[in-house]
Amino acid sequence: MNGMNARTGAPLGGAEHLKQSVADILGTPLGTRIGRRLYGSELPELLDQPINPLLQLRLYAATALALLRHEPRLRLARVGFAIGTTPGSGTLRIVGKRTDVPEPNAAIDLTIPVRSLSTLPA
Repeated sequence: MNGMNARTGAPLGGAEHLKQSVADILGTPLGTRIGRRLYGSELPELLDQPINPLLQLRLYAATALALLRHEPRLRLARVGFAIGTTPGSGTLRIVGKRTDVPEPNAAIDLTIPVRSLSTLPA
C-alpha cells in the first residue's frame, strides 16, 4: 500500500508506510478520533502507570489488539517493550510478517517509540 508521509507529505510506501501506520495506531488514545471512536490503542493511557510485569503484559495485549483490529497488513509474532529515558515513554519492538508482500520478503521488525497521555502535547 502506498500513502503519504504524515510530516512531509512526500509519497511513502512499503515497510516505512506500515511503520508510520503502526505508530499512528498505537500512539492514538482510544476515543479521540471523531467518527472512529474505536481507532487507536490503550498504550498512551497505560504508559502513565508504574511499569511492572503485569503492566508489561497489558502493554503487549493492547498492542496486539490494536494491530489486529486496525492493521491487516501485519501478522504479529512478537512484541517487546523497553522503558524510555523520560517518564511515560518507551519503545516497542514489533516482529511479524507483512501480509501484503510475498513470503520471502514478508518478515518485518519494527521499532516504535510510544508516549503516555501526560507527555502528549495539549
